[in-house]
Amino acid sequence: MSPNQGGEAAETTAAAAAAPSTGGGHDVGGPGGPRPEPIRFFGTTWVAHDSGYAARRVGVAAGSLVAAVGACFLLRFAYQGLEIANASPFVGVLVIVMFSVCGAIAFRKTWEGFSKRPVDAAREEALRSLMGIGFIGSLIAYFLRSLAEAPGEGLRRTEYETAVTRYERRRTARTRNPAARGSGRARRK
Repeated sequence: MSPNQGGEAAETTAAAAAAPSTGGGHDVGGPGGPRPEPIRFFGTTWVAHDSGYAARRVGVAAGSLVAAVGACFLLRFAYQGLEIANASPFVGVLVIVMFSVCGAIAFRKTWEGFSKRPVDAAREEALRSLMGIGFIGSLIAYFLRSLAEAPGEGLRRTEYETAVTRYERRRTARTRNPAARGSGRARRK
């Protein structure tokens, strides 16, 4: 990513945070209509699949797969440390079950996050520690999703297209014979 693109992404994020929005991160207050919500590692390149979108998808897929494999090796070394410490077999089984269950939960929650917004923020906060323990599941979800699209692209594209449609409808409704609207208001007074 060039320094200019990073600056544009930061400006877009700052503008979206400062401006009023209609949900989903789309600023409709500006004269140009709704702006797409940036996605981590992709910015707004997901809209037109430009500016190295394909290379970014390959990079995210490769990076998440390499990180997941590295994390598996790290967990293997940790398990070997338990064996060297002569921990009871129950502790070894407990560690394996814990990482497996947390990994499955992290995979499911990450995968669901690509297609819908979280409903309950408090529940998401409560699951944060489980998702941290099962981070390998999140990495695998990122890898699998990036094979098809930018992670979260489908959700944001649907929200963006809906916002554009609403904006166009409102804009065309406002431009229909503005002279008649003004005279109608004057008569009512």
